Amino acid sequence: MTSPTVTIFHNPACGTSRKTLALLQEHGLEPTVVEYLKVGWTADQLRDLLARMSASTHDILRVRDTNAEDLGLTDPAAPDETLISAMVADPKLVNRPIVVTPKGAALCRPQEKVLELI
Repeated sequence: MTSPTVTIFHNPACGTSRKTLALLQEHGLEPTVVEYLKVGWTADQLRDLLARMSASTHDILRVRDTNAEDLGLTDPAAPDETLISAMVADPKLVNRPIVVTPKGAALCRPQEKVLELI
């Protein structure tokens, strides 16, 4: 049974994402799991998550194992909308896992950060 108030934007190939999901489950939560690499992102969805996290697009940009540098996205002057457009085009550019609960939302790296949200 899922807990509709808890959502994890998850990549099952990522160890941190798997460990975060396991921590939620160990605390009796069965979150809605969104495999964002399969379903993708919308610009509005990313803007909403960033607002909930009080974060910037640069805060959730995944650089490792992506072409973020080649695209110029790691430049601190790169505009938010440029990053959001790139993240919509290539969901892999968003770092994971992102967890949303009634207490807020966060990029849960390290995975123990999820404990602040439950």
